[in-house]
Amino acid sequence: MNKHHLLVVLLKVCLCNGLSHANEWQSASPAEAGLEPALIQQLVDELEDDSLLPGMHSFLIVKDQKLVVEAYFDGWQADEPHTLQSVSKSVTAALVGIALARGDIKSVDENVLGFYPSTTRFENMDQRKQAMTIEHLLTMQSGTDYHERGRNSPHDQLNRLSRGWDRFYLNRPMETDPGSKFLYDSGAVILMSSLLKQRTGLHADVYAKKHLFEPLRIKPTRWYRNSEGHPHTGGGLYLRPRDMAKFGVLYLQRGKWKGQQIIPAWWVDASSKLQVEFGPENQQPHEIGYGYWWWILEPDPNGNQAQNIYAALGFRGQHIFVVPEHDMVVVTTAGISDSTMHDPIGLLYSRILPALVR
Repeated sequence: MNKHHLLVVLLKVCLCNGLSHANEWQSASPAEAGLEPALIQQLVDELEDDSLLPGMHSFLIVKDQKLVVEAYFDGWQADEPHTLQSVSKSVTAALVGIALARGDIKSVDENVLGFYPSTTRFENMDQRKQAMTIEHLLTMQSGTDYHERGRNSPHDQLNRLSRGWDRFYLNRPMETDPGSKFLYDSGAVILMSSLLKQRTGLHADVYAKKHLFEPLRIKPTRWYRNSEGHPHTGGGLYLRPRDMAKFGVLYLQRGKWKGQQIIPAWWVDASSKLQVEFGPENQQPHEIGYGYWWWILEPDPNGNQAQNIYAALGFRGQHIFVVPEHDMVVVTTAGISDSTMHDPIGLLYSRILPALVR
């Protein structure tokens, strides 16, 4: 019996009739949750010995709100916060929904420049920049020339700055009309920290602690900030994998946690809806489009074909997959290579969804 099989057994024996000491998770065995135990065990074993995808750090499955699989590799532990990379974007999307519900943001149609005093001046100003809205940021269609391709890209330049992230972004030249072209753009998400600060007086990490993390009983240990105190909302958050799973379940339950509506249900629906449909030039395997800082994936090929899967995807293997059709959340953390960073998506379709008992 290897250590990961032992872990699953211990979870079942110690926790299936109670709550986990760390995250108040109820637990169940894979068989109890409707997953083929042998297939799941084989997958965990292959992740453990690096024969399948070298560099994995954790693998969790929550199904029917119960922790079914929890495995850690390469010395990683359950209580150790892990970089989320761009999964941070989906957490920031939740903050936008909360801000809308609270009235801190009036509408996704609000103009971005309207968050700043009228006396504020930005470079390369034109009608296209004046037309940029919150929704354009949320759908990666701002129209700016901001990109992350190659050395000395605008994103590399921003990451080297110790302050002025918002001004750097809003000074960028416009390339297209807002809303006309999808271009992956962490700067748009990083800008949101400034917009929240302009409107609420709180940095995004403080806003998140008060309105998202405390209700979920999540205690992040770090969110990278610049010298002005702005957190890197595009990729600087660290959470434990169990807390990543909790965030996924929050979305799975349309924004509700233990009876409390933390994020508006309509916002979860809008965020997980196909807001941008990808063409061949944007598409990776199984990715069909983009929501509000969530990736939209194709449905389970063997399922009802009516419900898309959606995902928070981060560099080098940080993922939260939300599978509404099967009431399931899958979490991975990793340090996999650039060339294999999309492979966990493939594992979802080739190994995890096929393990469901039909």
